[in-house]
Amino acid sequence: MIKIGLTGWGDHSDLYVSTAKDRLKDYSAHFPVVELDTAFYAIPSIKNSSKWIKETPDNFQFVVKAYQEITGHLRGESHYDSMEEMFEHYRESILPFKEAGKLSMVLVQFPPWFTCVKENVEYILKVKEELKDFELAIEFRHQSWYSSKLQNGTLDFLKSHHLHHTVCDEPQVGEGSVPLIPIATSEKVLVRLHGRNTYGWKNPGNNEKWREVRYLYDYNKEELTSIQNKVEQLQKQAKEVVVLFNNNSGGHAAKNAKSFQKMLGIEFEGLAPKQLDLFEGGI
Repeated sequence: MIKIGLTGWGDHSDLYVSTAKDRLKDYSAHFPVVELDTAFYAIPSIKNSSKWIKETPDNFQFVVKAYQEITGHLRGESHYDSMEEMFEHYRESILPFKEAGKLSMVLVQFPPWFTCVKENVEYILKVKEELKDFELAIEFRHQSWYSSKLQNGTLDFLKSHHLHHTVCDEPQVGEGSVPLIPIATSEKVLVRLHGRNTYGWKNPGNNEKWREVRYLYDYNKEELTSIQNKVEQLQKQAKEVVVLFNNNSGGHAAKNAKSFQKMLGIEFEGLAPKQLDLFEGGI
């Protein structure tokens, strides 16, 4: 099974036919899965989690991103008195998704400075223990995890601890980016497509609009065909392949995802009622 979606539902103007408050409903008429990326910046309230669950069809799925303090991205002081308290709040916020049968997995994306060393391997196991009741997908951003000496060990580690592998497509610009390794380590595999904006990946800038630079990319048909081949390889290894387009900043993600769906010949069932289809042409 292949599911296709986008990272977040708020930045895809081509999908909306309703007011801003109904964007998730509009989104769920097109795709069966979404990445809840706002959970990275702040742990969602149970009220919001419950609201999003109610707004989506019964079989809709969320890939919930791990909070930035879990992954070591947090700059500045913690909002919590202890790591234990922080993890407890995070568990409480995502439990409604699991109880509703709408939690695909938790995405634990580590930063580019999270290298393949013993202490970091041990920390992954700590995160797994803290979130033991949830399925975890691990995304690395430092090349050391996939070096010629350590790649097999990395994949064996994920497999032995029943952790989903996150396969990434991103610019290859040094240690702060990882190669596309089409290998599943469990029954599910997550594919995140970040685009191939080499300049933006290397020079995102320090202003608040850095994401608009880094993820500005439009996949062409040849590139999507190459990714299709990789996804079909993964389909033979895992029961479920979740593909998320993260090239959001220029409005290309939804169009690329629709084209990719058409290339694969997939029709998603159980979507919300669709009032119109803006994507008949594709690429």
